Amino acid sequence: MNLPFNMLKPTKLLPLTLIALTLIASACGNKPTESAGGTATPKSGATAPAASSAASPAASPTAAPKQWSKAPDLTIDPNKTYQAEVTTSKGTFTIDLFAKEAPKTVNNFVFLSKEGFYDNVTFHRIIKTFMIQTGDPLGTGRGGPGYKFADELKTSHTYEPGIVAMANSGPNTNGSQFFICSGEDCANLNKKPDYSIFGKVTPEGMATIAKIAETPVEMGGESSPSKPKEKVTINKIAIKEK
Repeated sequence: MNLPFNMLKPTKLLPLTLIALTLIASACGNKPTESAGGTATPKSGATAPAASSAASPAASPTAAPKQWSKAPDLTIDPNKTYQAEVTTSKGTFTIDLFAKEAPKTVNNFVFLSKEGFYDNVTFHRIIKTFMIQTGDPLGTGRGGPGYKFADELKTSHTYEPGIVAMANSGPNTNGSQFFICSGEDCANLNKKPDYSIFGKVTPEGMATIAKIAETPVEMGGESSPSKPKEKVTINKIAIKEK
């Protein structure tokens, strides 16, 4: 869900002017979207969390990710308490999931976690003062579970460090990509809250979030560096229900 751009594979040389226009147009598609869709930008000028619906360029994952034709049926109990214990290559953290306020989103996250969908998925976009983004099995910002589901934007929570929300490519385009607010710039999203908030990292886990956010980054298709120079992954997510 993130600022990816379409890459065309021409079969013959194009005039220089057309090539230039193509590059300019593709670069404009960057956001936190599933490349997270939205127009809000942090103070640093980085684009909002986004997930792209564009076809991914020729990348060859070792195994095809699981795909479904529709969003999962609601199986969680909104009156129960759910936590996600996330083990990453840089440590662990726990997310308190907001099942009552965002039942569809939490249900989706619980479903994908139990299916092992997030196992070995990378944090493909990192902006230290803003957020860290993950959930794309392709690692390009364009991948997802094969379906989209509706936003849940009515919440008592605001974007702040530790908040976990869906990345998207526009209204009601949630899939699997999500981001975790890692810095004060995330508060700028409160001006136009377009991303479904569904949890918050517990205080004890914020040290791990900080480690991930400290990962060196380089240019990768956005106006500011956000592409990790090293591979940071989710190893496994375990769901606890009370």
